[in-house]
Amino acid sequence: MRERKRNRLLNFNYSSDRLYFVTSCVKDRIHSFGKIENGKMIQNQCGDIAEMQWVWLAQQYKYVILHEFVVMPNHIHGVIEIDSDAVNYDFTNDFVVVGTCRNTSLQQQQQQQQQQIKIKSLSELMGAYKTTVSKQIHLLVKLQFQWQRSFHDHIIRNQQEYERIENYIKANPENWKEDDFF
Repeated sequence: MRERKRNRLLNFNYSSDRLYFVTSCVKDRIHSFGKIENGKMIQNQCGDIAEMQWVWLAQQYKYVILHEFVVMPNHIHGVIEIDSDAVNYDFTNDFVVVGTCRNTSLQQQQQQQQQQIKIKSLSELMGAYKTTVSKQIHLLVKLQFQWQRSFHDHIIRNQQEYERIENYIKANPENWKEDDFF
């Protein structure tokens, strides 16, 4: 078996607090999410699902902060931030303080369990995203839909890179004819 090219940076912790630029393509680059008209993306129901599940990531994982994102006819681009400090626990909704020693011990136990939340890696987050998009499309649209294996990522290292990537994502529908994925 041939050795595959590595998709990820060797020995890098992809669950570390960073900004990441990701691209994921539909298998065989089939136009599953809609079409470009006059430089604007017109999403179909599958494209709506792809966008909805992107938002779901931040709702599901409190340490995920979403930045610029675009659904294209056969791929998505997005900037996703992992920020472990963004995990904000609201302990007041998890228990009722009644003042007995037994309840205080229970409260401390709940706090310790919540503070041990595992931060998923970028690959795990993208796996969750791609899986939920696929399931929603299969359930709602009954379409034979598949993602291309893996995804492309780029670790954003500074503000200048962030701005360049943000502009690229925003302009992607306008530049569709020149896009490698067209």
